[in-house]
Amino acid sequence: MDVPADGVGKPAVAAQVRAPALNYISWIALAMMTTSSVASLRAAPSMAVYGLACVFLYLLPALVFLLPTSLVSAELASGWKGGVYNWVSQGLSPKMGFLAVWCQFAMTIFYYPSLLAYVASTLAYVFNPKLASSGLWTALVIMVCFWTGVWVSSQGTKSVAGLASAGLIIGTLVPGAILLVLGAIFLGQGNTSAAPMDAAHLLPAWTGIASLVLIVNNFLSYSGMEMNAVHVSSLKNPAKEFPRAMFLAMGLVLAIFILPALVISWVVPSQEISLTSGVMQAFDAVFSQFNLNWMTPILGIMLVVASLGGMLTWLAGPSKGLLLVSRENGYLPPFLQKLNKHGIQQNILVAQGAVTTVIALLYAFIPDVSSAYWILSVITTQVYLIVYLLMFVSAVKLRRTKPDHPRGFRAPALVLLCVVGFVASIAALLIGFVPSSQFGGGSTITYVAIVGGGLLIVGLLIPFLFYTMRKPSWKTADPATTQAIE
Repeated sequence: MDVPADGVGKPAVAAQVRAPALNYISWIALAMMTTSSVASLRAAPSMAVYGLACVFLYLLPALVFLLPTSLVSAELASGWKGGVYNWVSQGLSPKMGFLAVWCQFAMTIFYYPSLLAYVASTLAYVFNPKLASSGLWTALVIMVCFWTGVWVSSQGTKSVAGLASAGLIIGTLVPGAILLVLGAIFLGQGNTSAAPMDAAHLLPAWTGIASLVLIVNNFLSYSGMEMNAVHVSSLKNPAKEFPRAMFLAMGLVLAIFILPALVISWVVPSQEISLTSGVMQAFDAVFSQFNLNWMTPILGIMLVVASLGGMLTWLAGPSKGLLLVSRENGYLPPFLQKLNKHGIQQNILVAQGAVTTVIALLYAFIPDVSSAYWILSVITTQVYLIVYLLMFVSAVKLRRTKPDHPRGFRAPALVLLCVVGFVASIAALLIGFVPSSQFGGGSTITYVAIVGGGLLIVGLLIPFLFYTMRKPSWKTADPATTQAIE
């Protein structure tokens, strides 16, 4: 999975293959790309409802999911190029490796429309709030933004890295810093925090299965930390720089999730936080305390920039991994392996664009599509968890069968990390079969059948068919070319 889409990387033996001058990305840029693909301010209002307990609700999943995922992927990436495909192939089998890279790619199918629907509603709030309820507006924004993203991604990894980093800074770090400053001023003026900040409120109230669902769902807030391992060959010194990028990304992700939620809980009483209206109204409520409502539209545009940066990161990663394994092993027809002049997997991106366009049109013109769309999103989340299950098992297997294989970073207590991460992933997978309120009170059996059937079809049947139908003639990767672009 580590063929850089734009020809990024350095040939092992320059004399053997002539390749164009190569552009590396810095480990800080990779950390920014990773943070951009994982963290955002969208969840801040919903978590602010829990006040100080939001710290626990983020830290516990971070300990049992974010930490194992980051450390394990750091060791694997520092020892084996190729991302999750090569990790699982080396640890288990090529068939399981293809399953992993397929699941990593497949989950993005419904991620893009969901993210861009949020962009549409945020832009509507900036220009005309009535547009937020317009299906046509939502469809247009989804299609325009996605196809623009495809064009940007087609220009190469360096372009994506720069825009993703800029999006993170402009649309997440700066707004988050503004919130922190306003929160500090609010408390510094002698105002009492709207949410209690004492030890008695460190833990959320236990409400049974609902509390468990809440905690486990936050595991998935951290999904994607391993995804940018596909760009490890774009670093000058991957063994040292990739782990460094992961640690920086971990710190930024935690800060972005926790601190803005706390600030909102200080300023806005929980009963006044609108979970349905979203992040714009919450920030507007904070700004109104300081007569700074004019900043709300500006913030909205900044949030859109962050979301688009995150989309670019996801576009650049999983599809690139699918390209590499398909070229080397013939998993996809040559048509889908076609590259543009920048070495970008243009036909895979175009195929994604076609599916995204169809979903956007359905989202706009079918009244009841939201419930079905939500179920599809749950299915793709379930599919993504397969990647983590395979990754943790492979890491343990590789540590035991190849203990002397060179690794730039060795995760401490790897087996414990993998066991904890595996159990957390299984818990999240099982929780996905618990019907949520979005299902509209339908039959639990029907819900489980739909989610389970979707998981089997998208996560197992389709990759099985591709794997079974593969042909030697579909192998398009020339060894010299592969070496040059690695």
